[in-house]
Amino acid sequence: MLKDKLALITGGGRGIGRAIALLFAQHGAHIAVAARTSEQVESVAREIGDNATALVCDVSDPQSVAAMFADVQPDILVNNAGVAESAAFVQTTDELWQRHLAINLSGTFYCTRAALPAMVERGWGRIINIASIAAKAGAPYIAAYAASKHGVLGLTRSVALEVATTGVTVNAICPGYVETEMVDRGVERITKRTGRSAEEALDMLKRMSPQNRLVTPEEVAALALLLASDEGRGITGQGINIDGGTVMF
Repeated sequence: MLKDKLALITGGGRGIGRAIALLFAQHGAHIAVAARTSEQVESVAREIGDNATALVCDVSDPQSVAAMFADVQPDILVNNAGVAESAAFVQTTDELWQRHLAINLSGTFYCTRAALPAMVERGWGRIINIASIAAKAGAPYIAAYAASKHGVLGLTRSVALEVATTGVTVNAICPGYVETEMVDRGVERITKRTGRSAEEALDMLKRMSPQNRLVTPEEVAALALLLASDEGRGITGQGINIDGGTVMF
């Protein structure tokens, strides 16, 4: 399905990024996984084998992004690197706010800007932004995160329209709570804030979905595979929810 395509996945060392890298490799893609530190992406690259490369990149740093794209020009870009922290709005520091915008939004912008010209020149490309249902609906204590992910969705829609006739598609995937380390950290924050047990906190997150469960990284990867494929060429400019019916727009 993705034979001989080069897929670059940022934040590719764990969770959703790792699941996407493994699935794309199974379908014939050459894989480049990138993160700020090498240990996890090197582990994923070894897991995939000779068809994978580990790269070090801080997506919030335009010079780091430029250096990475000097070495690789992907057919498929998955902007997955991200950060999710919580704080009451009035306790949201400048540092927390800027960190979310720099990694979640500016990182997506820098990587997309670097990847797009070669895709347009080839007449084929896929950009898949991992957003969140927080790109569509706010919630208490996540103002910085929700603002950054709303920005990712706006960026997705605008770029998709600019390149709609070029053979390049641009989409966002908007997961609910996913079985990843990010959710584990969320459970820890809930236990500290509320005094609930970890099991109670996890159950609370599950009950936010009408299906009463967390999404798996593999489910997100399966949707990414469709968007990356020729069969998904008619889908562009979309923010597709994968959340068990939590958000229905």
